[in-house]
Amino acid sequence: MEIGVNVPNFGPGARPDVLRQWARTVEGLGYDLLMVSDHVAVTPDVAEQYPAPFYEPFTTLSWLAGITDRVRLGTTVLVAPYRHPLLIARMAANLNQLSGGRLVLGVGVGWAQQEYEALGVEFGQRGKLTDETLQAIRTAWEDDADYRSGDIPVWVGGMSDAALRRAVRHGQAWHPIWFTLDWLREALDRLKGIAEELGRPVPGLAPRVVLKLTDEPVTGPERPAGEGTIDQVMDDIEELRRLGAESVLLDPFNGDPEETLHPEAAWQALAAVAARRGKATDQGR
Repeated sequence: MEIGVNVPNFGPGARPDVLRQWARTVEGLGYDLLMVSDHVAVTPDVAEQYPAPFYEPFTTLSWLAGITDRVRLGTTVLVAPYRHPLLIARMAANLNQLSGGRLVLGVGVGWAQQEYEALGVEFGQRGKLTDETLQAIRTAWEDDADYRSGDIPVWVGGMSDAALRRAVRHGQAWHPIWFTLDWLREALDRLKGIAEELGRPVPGLAPRVVLKLTDEPVTGPERPAGEGTIDQVMDDIEELRRLGAESVLLDPFNGDPEETLHPEAAWQALAAVAARRGKATDQGR
């Protein structure tokens, strides 16, 4: 199972030199995947949670591809209706080619209504538009030599039954974000039922969890996966593996944009997980 990191490409601390260090830290610690988020128009609803600067993901990943050598690169998640599907298909194919086949395309419907309005896209049609975009991207990759992409995995985000159906129809993996393990177990049963109903294979599992280390154990049914002591976090990662996860993405951003000014705390948490992961690998040999 591969483990990746969601890197904050936004906020007051998101300077080029800091993003460069993020990439070198993630790759240097041995993580398998580096992903960034997507917003195009930093409208007030976006800025409240993810203030400017907000670096566009294709641009950012293309730059980071030249800084890194091994780590895979991806989006968590690209808001599908924000761009013309042929533009997404071309940019993804080019980035995959230029990076040596390292792209993972995570896609979702988005949530920021003001941003939709600023871009002139119908918010109420976002599910339908996402389905159409995913189909158009796949068709372009398969049928047009100008858009040949190699093998780009598509992860479909979202937590609703509509998102699960979308993942079954269009995704190599389902990409849920921030949840309890009990919720995930129930959702996986729903995912399997939907796949059986549609007569399609069950997509892989590639979740994104918080990474929030604490000195004392965190208890209670509402504890999100990835929050707690290092032992709890490593147990969560192992449980995700047992549930079938092929990739797990750690998200060290805990919601305060000021965190981006002090990334050292996140790097220390990632180093702790990497050290435990390396120790477990050595013991398994």
